[in-house]
Amino acid sequence: MKLARIVAIAFAALAASPVSANEVKWSDWNDELFSRATAEKRFVILDLEAVWCHWCHVMEKTTYADPEVQLLLAEKYIPVRVDQDANPDLSSRYGDWGWPATIVFGPDGSEIAKIRGYIEPPRMQALLKAIIDDPSPGPSVGEAFEVKPATSAFLAKAQREALTKNYDESYEEKLGGWGEVQKYIDADSMDLAISRAEAGDATATKRARQTLDAAIALIDPVWGGVFQYSETGSWQKAHFEKIMSFQAQYLRQYSQAYALWKDEKHLRAARDIERYLVAFMQGPEGAFYVSQDADLDHDTDGHKYYALADAERRKLGMPRIDKNLYARENGWAISGLTAYYNVSGDAKALDSAERAAKWVLASRARGDGGFDHGPKDRGGPFIGDTLAMGQAFLDLYAATGDRNWLTSAAKAGDFVATFRDEAGGFFTSRKSEAKTGVFAKPAKLLEDQVQVARFMNMLNRYYGSEAYREQASHAMRYLASASAELMRPLPGVLLADEELAIEPTHVTVVGRKDDKRAQALHALARALPARYKRLEWLDLREGKLPNPDVEYPDLGEPAAFACSNRICSFPSFNAEELAATVKQMAKLKPQRSAMN
Repeated sequence: MKLARIVAIAFAALAASPVSANEVKWSDWNDELFSRATAEKRFVILDLEAVWCHWCHVMEKTTYADPEVQLLLAEKYIPVRVDQDANPDLSSRYGDWGWPATIVFGPDGSEIAKIRGYIEPPRMQALLKAIIDDPSPGPSVGEAFEVKPATSAFLAKAQREALTKNYDESYEEKLGGWGEVQKYIDADSMDLAISRAEAGDATATKRARQTLDAAIALIDPVWGGVFQYSETGSWQKAHFEKIMSFQAQYLRQYSQAYALWKDEKHLRAARDIERYLVAFMQGPEGAFYVSQDADLDHDTDGHKYYALADAERRKLGMPRIDKNLYARENGWAISGLTAYYNVSGDAKALDSAERAAKWVLASRARGDGGFDHGPKDRGGPFIGDTLAMGQAFLDLYAATGDRNWLTSAAKAGDFVATFRDEAGGFFTSRKSEAKTGVFAKPAKLLEDQVQVARFMNMLNRYYGSEAYREQASHAMRYLASASAELMRPLPGVLLADEELAIEPTHVTVVGRKDDKRAQALHALARALPARYKRLEWLDLREGKLPNPDVEYPDLGEPAAFACSNRICSFPSFNAEELAATVKQMAKLKPQRSAMN
């Protein structure tokens, strides 16, 4: 009797354990995946997760530990687990599904089901059984539409009006932010609002400031840094992941907001994010890490942990930091830090940005102007790494006047051009993730087209090169066609269209770079409120600027000139004059809404 009791207890313990004889045997994504699936007559289930993702951890602890789920997977599936941060091709293709993303494929690479977020065990059991019984594509798999590029690189007026209407209607008037459930700052939506606010749009100003003020609740008051989002229609119920894309974006946008409105709380918000980046996310080599986990462990989630003070947190330990070093994430960080430097004058922030840029050049550069994602990429190269670094180089050039950064940006632009598809748009990766089904061709993401259009446009502004402008136009023709098929807010498309059509605010400082008066003028120009800005420093000892579209006189002392709509101001010699001339030139800039 005693022995039977011991055996019963042992079996009960085994049943309660998340590990069983049928424990999920995860495979990596590889070139032979669908050949194996065909040979073994199995489905492929992709668990696209993230190191920092709270619900990914919950799913691991519950759903994939469920014995029935394990049996079903072992019977008819090849389970594949992929870190989305390490695999930009897959994460870009399925980024709209959020993390965790669960995608089920037939052996031929066709999509059967795509599920966003956490799947509880009973629902997963039902899903796996249903697919075995009937592998027809479910309602989550929409029919792909073919994008035939538009003939014009500009949005038609009616199309701009429709996109603007969708954008305006997506704003949540009561709480702020674009969208009603998860609360966070959408990057392109805020950039568009700030652009409109700079032009004097009172509604855009109200919305931008309301959202920026509300989102301060997502900043960790102890360590700094911004949490990913808040749920249940409130800014007060944070999910505690700290992801580089959000750190860099919020740092840049709070800095730009301070430049525009001089509200000290926006500068404090930017400073709190910058101090977190440098203290927690920058490695000894100068490069930046990827993310910090939402939870300390399975037993101590973010709600408990981040409610603690500094000493109490450190006593328990540190939530895991993903210390991979990716070119893309470093590019984002560099752009955020330079924006903060521009308005704060904090030389340590610029030093952090330049250290990271030099590390990426030394450790991730490919030798052809492009960048690898990590040290050992499964796929790639990926367009996102070179786009992020190219934009970072442009931002460093504007912040320092150092032409070496502009040269690096041009090389990045030339490499981005190699992702071009002559049939329209730009591919996300040089090669596809597989050779069958939905993977027959590499993905082309709208977000990538937006970034290509905006980056290539700025290269054209700095270089006066029609080749760069044509690449921007190629991306815009794809966007103009694709956006007509999608009934959702696409503020990035509106931004790209506006920037291609209208010249940026153009400020040039003329004077020696070792002259303190010229340095002071450049510092003033950096801090001016213009989100879309071409800022250059002409030291005549270095020769003409790469795009000498304006001839500047040598006045014998440092001066700054502001240009807009092909008209340039009189020289400015101090802060008051420069601010006044930039404001005057802004009035001459045409409004995109008034154009055909």
